[in-house]
Amino acid sequence: MRLKNTIIDKTLTYASITWTLTKRVRKQLNVFKRRVYRRILGPVYDNEKENWRILSNKEIYARVKKTYYNRDNKVK
Repeated sequence: MRLKNTIIDKTLTYASITWTLTKRVRKQLNVFKRRVYRRILGPVYDNEKENWRILSNKEIYARVKKTYYNRDNKVK
C-alpha cells in the first residue's frame, strides 16, 4: 500500500492541476485505482463456494478505508 500511495498516486496525478476532470476521466482514474488495489490485495478464498475470487469494489474500499460511492453517488 505504501508503494501505491507514494509512487503510483504521485505519478498518476502529476500535473493533474491542469487537467479538465470530466466524468469520464474521473471514472477511468477510479477504475485504474481499483485495478491497482486488486493487484495489491490479491484474490481471497471463499469458504462457502470453496474457490478463489477477486474482491468486490465494496470490499476493496472497506480494506483500504475509503468511502464507497455507488452509481447514484450515495455513500454506503
